[in-house]
Amino acid sequence: MNGPIRRIAGFLFLAFGLLLLNVTYIQAIATSTYRDNPLNPRVAASISGKERGRIVTSDGTVVARSIADPGDPSRFAREYPEGPVYAQVVGYSSLLFGDEGLERVYANDLRSRRDLTLSDVINALMGRDLRPKSLELTIDDGLQHAAFDAMGDNTGAVVAIDPKTGAVLAMVSTPSYDPGVMLAPNAAELRAALLEDPEEPLANRAVARTYPPGSTFKVVVASSAVENGIAGPTTTFDDPIEFPLPGSTSTIRNYDRGPCGDGTTVTLSEAFRKSCNTIFATLGLQVGAQTLYDTAVSFSFDEPIRFDLPTQESFFPDPSDLDGPALAQSSIGERDVRATPLEMASIAAAVANGGNLMQPYLVSRIVDAAGETVSEVTPEIRTTAVSAATATIVSQMMEEVVASGTGTRATVPNVRVAGKTGTSDASSGSPAVWFIGFAPVEDPTIAIAVVVLNGGEDATGGSVAAPIAGQILSYWLQP
Repeated sequence: MNGPIRRIAGFLFLAFGLLLLNVTYIQAIATSTYRDNPLNPRVAASISGKERGRIVTSDGTVVARSIADPGDPSRFAREYPEGPVYAQVVGYSSLLFGDEGLERVYANDLRSRRDLTLSDVINALMGRDLRPKSLELTIDDGLQHAAFDAMGDNTGAVVAIDPKTGAVLAMVSTPSYDPGVMLAPNAAELRAALLEDPEEPLANRAVARTYPPGSTFKVVVASSAVENGIAGPTTTFDDPIEFPLPGSTSTIRNYDRGPCGDGTTVTLSEAFRKSCNTIFATLGLQVGAQTLYDTAVSFSFDEPIRFDLPTQESFFPDPSDLDGPALAQSSIGERDVRATPLEMASIAAAVANGGNLMQPYLVSRIVDAAGETVSEVTPEIRTTAVSAATATIVSQMMEEVVASGTGTRATVPNVRVAGKTGTSDASSGSPAVWFIGFAPVEDPTIAIAVVVLNGGEDATGGSVAAPIAGQILSYWLQP
């Protein structure tokens, strides 16, 4: 065989080898990628005849299930009995648009394995159960409804967490939508309307959007100062009407445009209770950029959160980007500081839990068709944000906020509630207003974050977010 023929033969062998490898990859390794792609016309036929597992809350409320077609028991339709209350958490499974929310993240567990794919045939031959698995959530259905009702027509989000375990007790994003519309005959038209809605009902504001935390970030600043021995509750500060930003003609003022106290001196505890910007701008400069950044990171800023749903990272600027004015503004939760409601609820939970920030989770168990546990979450500490001593001091200051400060409208009768309000800069329109907190102070069972985005130009965390938090906490804490 001469050279040219050998080269042609070698090329053909190589081509056939690459073709064989590609076919093997598609058929054996990437089969689910192509099979489950909603653009695949065979998916519709496959899904319509496929049962999916149930999704239930911690108290047994079914929030997603498959219903057999009475005329053809081999065909199933997906149903979302609780509608908008769980929309952004549970998501949907649609023939046209694929999966979203938990339906997407846990699709491999929820779907039936009776597909006659190579892997399913092997599983069947090995005697494994091909029926779909189900999810048990950490969410308490009553609390979820209480949070949804408390938000009313407001745009925003609520996240409630068990401080001791990290289990998410409620997660609401408003405005919402009914996942059932994704399965309607005119689903394409209805989904297009949702996508065009400026209120973004499809967005999960609890984890997938960040907002300036405003004065709720003062919990982090106070924690940093106490933890590093820079200041304590009784530390006194000068009490000016305005704080001049270093190297700038701009100033930082308090919400009422006056001094924090009597205009002479004021303690850190009093400044925290009244949420005084002038004092916390001063304190932020005393703490310093690197120390404050380190504390923010210990509370999980600038770190990806391992969670059951896709999340955005909360952001605190790199110390190298924080000159005097930037540090002062960042110390009151403005400038470039951004946080998700999940992040802010976790901060409150860490203070409530003696400084330990637990790993948040939403799915507690995966169970098989026989009800046996396949996997179960064990609570774990994500970070130790601050010491137990610091957490106790900050907890006491937060309790004063609700007892006699800016957060009195979050009061629950006969219950000790700790909290912090926040109102972001409204220069661009309606501010993001916040309340974060926990209760009961002596033995916390719930930590909460509420953010409202459409409260109006004069809205504050104390006037808008705190009453919503109080309503939710009252449901949880009162018989």
